[in-house]
Amino acid sequence: MSEGAADTSAEDVNATGLEIEPAALAKLIESDQAELVDVRRGYEFEAGHIAGSRNVEVNDLTAAADSIPKDRTVVFYCRGGSRSAMAAEAFSQAGYDAHNLAGGLAAWVDQGHQIDPPDGEVAEPRAV
Repeated sequence: MSEGAADTSAEDVNATGLEIEPAALAKLIESDQAELVDVRRGYEFEAGHIAGSRNVEVNDLTAAADSIPKDRTVVFYCRGGSRSAMAAEAFSQAGYDAHNLAGGLAAWVDQGHQIDPPDGEVAEPRAV
């Protein structure tokens, strides 16, 4: 994590240092120390997302890289953590303080954290 980021324990981040647990992310959000990027498709984002996050579909991340700040902790997330894990790895290798939300939005909701809209849901991905 960046210097000054909210305290996290060894249980908050996995062995690679890229995954962040929902509780640790909530602390970062509360202290305004994270840039949140939802890498799901637009319809998934509209169904429910973490407040304050922006939607950049995983296939569009390369083109959007210049708009993602390098001077902030960036947390990528998707439904279960697979798509966002690839994004976090790639951005980390490119010099970003990039992380993946462990368990994705599903884990976020399962642990009692809110999403927008308040009556939203964690949408199932549709076949292409």
